[in-house]
Amino acid sequence: MLIDAPRGSGALLSVVRSIVRANPRIGALDALALAVVAGDAAKREGVDPQFIAATLLQESGFDPNAISSAGAYGIAQFTAPTARFYHVDPFDPRAAITGATHVLATYLTRYAHVAGDPYAFTLAAYNAGPGTVSYYGGVPPYPETRAYIADVHERWARLIGER
Repeated sequence: MLIDAPRGSGALLSVVRSIVRANPRIGALDALALAVVAGDAAKREGVDPQFIAATLLQESGFDPNAISSAGAYGIAQFTAPTARFYHVDPFDPRAAITGATHVLATYLTRYAHVAGDPYAFTLAAYNAGPGTVSYYGGVPPYPETRAYIADVHERWARLIGER
C-alpha cells in the first residue's frame, strides 16, 4: 500500500503520507494525485516541492473544500479578491495548487535578495499580504503570522527528514 512505504522512499511519498495524516478524508490515490500536481507546479516555478507541500498542508491539509473563518477557500486558502487577481478558481485543486505555487514563487523572487530569511518573508506575504511585509520591512509582529511561519518551517523540515 502506498502510504505504508518505508521512510526514505522519496519526497513524493513523504508528501502523500503527510496529506493522508493531515486529512484522513483524502484517500491515498487522491493524495498521490495532489502531491504530483504540487510537485509538478513547484518544479515549473523552480521552488522546493516540499516547501509548497508544507505550505498547503498548513493552509488546508490539502482539503479542496476548506473554508476558513476569514473567508479563504480551497487547498491554497485564497481569498476572493486574490483568486480573482490571479485568475484562480480556489475550489479547483489543480488551479489552486498551481496558482499558490506561482504566488509563492513570485514572493520568493521578490524577497530573494532581502536580508533575512526569504522563505519567512514569503510566508508572511502569503499569510498577511505583501503590503504588510513592506509596511513592517519584514515579518509583521502579528502572533498568527509568526506562528504560521514557524508551523510551515516545521512541516517543511519534517517532509525533508522523511525523504
